[in-house]
Amino acid sequence: MIDQLEAAGRTVVAVAADREPLGVIALGDELRADAVQALAQLRDAGLTPVLATGDNDRAARHVAAQLGIDDVRAGVLPEGKADIVRDLQKGGTRVVMVGDGINDAAALMQADVGIAMGGGTDIAVESADVIIVRDDLRSVLTARAISRSSYRRTRQNVGLAFLFNGIGIPLATTGLVYPVWAMVVMALSVTTIFVNSIGGRPRLLFEAIGSVGRTHDSGEPEPVDEPRAS
Repeated sequence: MIDQLEAAGRTVVAVAADREPLGVIALGDELRADAVQALAQLRDAGLTPVLATGDNDRAARHVAAQLGIDDVRAGVLPEGKADIVRDLQKGGTRVVMVGDGINDAAALMQADVGIAMGGGTDIAVESADVIIVRDDLRSVLTARAISRSSYRRTRQNVGLAFLFNGIGIPLATTGLVYPVWAMVVMALSVTTIFVNSIGGRPRLLFEAIGSVGRTHDSGEPEPVDEPRAS
């Protein structure tokens, strides 16, 4: 029976009283509705998923088979997850760790990028670099896309700043450009970097402007009139 339960993806716990066996309890989790799609998208993005769990090997491989994960590390203790991350990093691999439990904290800190699900434990959230507020594994890919876009725009902005200043400052110091035109070029460079930063999404600017003045300077919420008895 135990073999059958473990083969079905369950973790089996034996129960006894006064050293007399009473039976077994089979524990298991259902796959999240978004897990299969999220793992498929990760593989399509060129990422290699690794399953590290404290569950027994049979249960872990049962879950991994449903998710299409080939690299399975079962029966791993909390400190063992950090060791797995460390071993992967030795080969020059950049590791992203996704977890939500207390036993994931060490691995989240060891990973190049630690991602905690917002519904996880406090220690996991504190140990992570990125917190996914929405309880959806597909948001991991969204966070990756945002970070890559932000990094790309930051590099572009640095390049634009060096381009404008590298050309404008020498021209201004040698007197080949009037100061007023140097000011125009500087304003143009700031505007170009600003437009590149918002990425063609002016809605972000309008939302930021609209949020100004919604609260008092003290940060206290606006008072609400108490209902009066008639």
